[in-house]
Amino acid sequence: MQDKSAWNWEPGKRVVLDTAKCKEGFEWLEELQASPDGEKCAAVVNLGELEFSVCVNGENWGNTYSRIWYPRFGPDGRLSALCSDGMEWTVAVDDEPWEEGHGYLFNTKFSRDGSVIAVALQDDMKYGMAKDGEAWENLFDNANNFALSPTGNATAAAVQVEPLDQADINKFQGGIFSVAVDGRAWDERFVNVWTPVFDPAGERVAAQVRKTLYDYTIAVDGKIWPGNYTCVWEPAFRPGGGIVAPVRSGGKWGLAEDDNLIWDAKYFQCWHQAFSADGKVAAAIVSPKYGKFTVAVDKAEWGLYFPVVVDLVLSACGSRAAALGKDEDEMWTIMVDGAAWPGRYARAWTPVFSPDARRVAAKVETNGKYTVLLDGRPFGQDFDQVWDPVFSPEGDKVLIRAVDNGQYCRIVALTSEF
Repeated sequence: MQDKSAWNWEPGKRVVLDTAKCKEGFEWLEELQASPDGEKCAAVVNLGELEFSVCVNGENWGNTYSRIWYPRFGPDGRLSALCSDGMEWTVAVDDEPWEEGHGYLFNTKFSRDGSVIAVALQDDMKYGMAKDGEAWENLFDNANNFALSPTGNATAAAVQVEPLDQADINKFQGGIFSVAVDGRAWDERFVNVWTPVFDPAGERVAAQVRKTLYDYTIAVDGKIWPGNYTCVWEPAFRPGGGIVAPVRSGGKWGLAEDDNLIWDAKYFQCWHQAFSADGKVAAAIVSPKYGKFTVAVDKAEWGLYFPVVVDLVLSACGSRAAALGKDEDEMWTIMVDGAAWPGRYARAWTPVFSPDARRVAAKVETNGKYTVLLDGRPFGQDFDQVWDPVFSPEGDKVLIRAVDNGQYCRIVALTSEF
């Protein structure tokens, strides 16, 4: 991950790229991508029939391909894209392609610091993953729910480990799915497997599993929790603690940690659990009334209810929480610490806390225009496109990466400007 303290935090607006000039000589220009520090703007460009490249700040990559898609800047600022040259696909990172080609690639993933890049792959109708150019030795008839550990040391996916003939109900109920870590499947078999997740060190894996048609639980490194539940959702590793997952028991939902209920099963729904950096504060999206959702922090529910609540985030210290609520009119509201900001928006994106948790920023859309909010107050300009805001290390400035009348701009705004 890039050191934000080394970024340019001098207040002001700078045009990085005039996209109108960038289009010159191209058949077309695809969706723009902004680097984390805002210094680069990139897009896939078509140079002619079956000839594509990537344009970065107005300069093309030296290599061309018959097709390029899914360009993405990683946390460390490197730009990757999935590239096809003939009948094979590879990953190009800052114009350097991986040596090995594959039948198809998709779902690019980055480690926390961006130093490791992984993708899902298909070769000869077999599926798996590749990490920094090295593919799994074992591929599977079916693989999904791909994951890369935060440290980048391991990959995982839910995989089908046994062939299945059409209408072979007995074999399906006997279990044909498992979790593969770096291409090696657990010995245990399940009726279904979903969402393998890594612990912060990338040494352990937990997943939702379906033991029978009616019994669900959590599996950790292939070993299941003894308890049976009528449903479970994605588990999470609590920092410094155990594995926490939403579980359904007796017709209601609660939170279980290492198979022990820590929040009573009393909700119509409970999911998307989140924790402070030290693991001492736990929050989740809950539905205490049918069709009404809110946020609970250490079991204490907010007094705001919406038909939909998403994108729950906690500040690192755990002292503050934020989420998005969607009302009956399909409009979005940003909630922070149990209170709603005044505006209602056509769309809103995940709130971002400043490093000291004093401030909250978010990207929103109204009438086809985008802007950034800080503590509920909009920046004094609307844009054609905006990326998620980024706080300076001291939290006194906000980096706004935006497109204004065809110009990609990098704006460093003082918090006092909102």
